[in-house]
Amino acid sequence: LPACWLLAEWPAAEHEPVQFWLSNLPADTPLTTLVRLAKLRWRIEHDYREMKQALGLAHFEGRTWKGWHHHVTLVSAAHAFCTLQRIALSPKETAPA
Repeated sequence: LPACWLLAEWPAAEHEPVQFWLSNLPADTPLTTLVRLAKLRWRIEHDYREMKQALGLAHFEGRTWKGWHHHVTLVSAAHAFCTLQRIALSPKETAPA
């Protein structure tokens, strides 16, 4: 079998690791890159949940590929817009007044 990374998250307060990741990235991959990519899963799950709950990704009830594709494209565009708006605002602007 090809060599692979086993990455474990083991907080100091825990008696054993709490999460594990397997990766087939090259052996010279920096540890910081491995950790960043492993933690990126949280961002993906968060964005998917936002697209389903706030933007209506799961609300399509049509029966055609064209209709489904149109719906998913619009939800993706709305998500991109919301993400760009969040990035553009400074932390002061996003805090309640």
